[in-house]
Amino acid sequence: MKNVLYLFRAMALACLLMAGNCKKSGGGNNEPSLSVELNPAAGSNQSPAPGPDFPLAVTIKSTLPTSGTKIDVTAKPDVAGSTPFFTESRNSTTATNNFTITGSPRSVTIRLDVVVTSLSNSSNKWSGSFTYSRK
Repeated sequence: MKNVLYLFRAMALACLLMAGNCKKSGGGNNEPSLSVELNPAAGSNQSPAPGPDFPLAVTIKSTLPTSGTKIDVTAKPDVAGSTPFFTESRNSTTATNNFTITGSPRSVTIRLDVVVTSLSNSSNKWSGSFTYSRK
């Protein structure tokens, strides 16, 4: 009986280990994790600039997912409970995507958030942010 229990545990462990290495076809789960670069850089705090428009480049550094990506950009004052003044959502099949942030209020620190999601596998996401301000 003890040997049967040991064998059962070993088989269960083997199944769990193998399940972690399985790749499902058609689900997009075998694509590499998204790697993205922002310009201005994610995590940075930009010096105040005249504006009124601010450029943003989102570059996918990893292999592009077969169905492309969805890029969500949101800008809002960096104050709890503030409302976004700029949002844009774009589906893309290119590595570099340029945005122009408009409507930035003056003399306020602004937080810009970017979320990139694979259209092949919605659990494959990347997010980053930075702060800037308009003089």
